[in-house]
Amino acid sequence: MRNELDFAPLYRSSIGFDRVFNLLNNAQRLQAIDAWPPYDIVKTGEDDYRIRMAVAGFADGDLDITQERNVLVVKGQKDEGKDGEYLHRGIAGRAFERRFELADHVRVENASLTNGILAIALKREVPEAMKPRKIAIGDSPFQPAPLQIEGERQVA
Repeated sequence: MRNELDFAPLYRSSIGFDRVFNLLNNAQRLQAIDAWPPYDIVKTGEDDYRIRMAVAGFADGDLDITQERNVLVVKGQKDEGKDGEYLHRGIAGRAFERRFELADHVRVENASLTNGILAIALKREVPEAMKPRKIAIGDSPFQPAPLQIEGERQVA
């Protein structure tokens, strides 16, 4: 039995939250996806994150990392050379594609591959205009502009 939440009532009473509802809908659908390759997401600072993915057997040239708007896509495609006949194959080398939804203003800083672990550093950079700002309290009292209705203006 599959339980899906219906976000239709929220669509009727909210504006500008379409992306949030789409993320929630996608999260419900992605419950049964393949869990390979395994990965960790670590918060390393106030605005810093790191994704660590176990990609044993993959070289730098076998991996492709792209950021498209708010989605980070990590793809792995191993060049299958003929090494001989495998009697046992325990090291997974199959192709994969892993997608990560990123919040607004999150960008990829760098990526490195060391000892079979792909590390991707992410940073959230909120623009100055969106950061909280301190409002100074002045000495002059607030004076609203005088109201005048256009239709009642008389010409002298």
